[in-house]
Amino acid sequence: MPKLVFVRHGQSEWNLSNQFTGWVDVNLSEEGVKQAQNAGKLIKEKGIKFDQAYTSVLTRAIKTLHYILEENDQLWIPEMKSWRLNERHYGALQGQNKAEAAAEFGEDQVHIWRRSYDVLPPLLDENDERSAAQDPRYADLDPKTIPGGENLKVTLDRAIPFWQDQIAPKLKDGKNVIVAAHGNSLRALTKYIEDISDEDIMDVELKTGQPIVYDIDENLNIKNKEKLG
Repeated sequence: MPKLVFVRHGQSEWNLSNQFTGWVDVNLSEEGVKQAQNAGKLIKEKGIKFDQAYTSVLTRAIKTLHYILEENDQLWIPEMKSWRLNERHYGALQGQNKAEAAAEFGEDQVHIWRRSYDVLPPLLDENDERSAAQDPRYADLDPKTIPGGENLKVTLDRAIPFWQDQIAPKLKDGKNVIVAAHGNSLRALTKYIEDISDEDIMDVELKTGQPIVYDIDENLNIKNKEKLG
């Protein structure tokens, strides 16, 4: 029975400073590196070997994947990066301290922006210098595809095609797969594969650097779920 492993990236520099990150490309903190390495050790202790790796195009997720694979002696396996696994885009909130945003907009409003399924954050104008429109990693995307802000529903809508086209076929072929990505892109995929309601997904939280291991049958049904560490 193939295994699917989700790992949210280790703590980032902006996790540490309590800033909204989204598509901003920040690095892992020292603690984040340790978390990623520990995730690799936990996976190795479990005896899981991967056939395919997936990650986003953001540094914190890519490095987390590489630290895990290095600890597991598997840096050589096939790896695919996709913007569809990026963190949700926090719009005009990106870069803002979360406590300061709560003081400005109210804790309840910020909680809704962070955790709700279908409420959008304040959108970022495409001409804003913080927009991803000028980032070379998105040069091949239709400019209309590059978001000015996303909620979890929009994040799920752009992650599902990648799941269906890339990840699911590997699992159906009996391959072990690791996805190192972000809190909300992985929450979106978790909602999809576990059939979690729009209301209940608000309470789902993924810890940084903690591997979540699924046993998946040939029909993509979850037979077992285990959090390591």
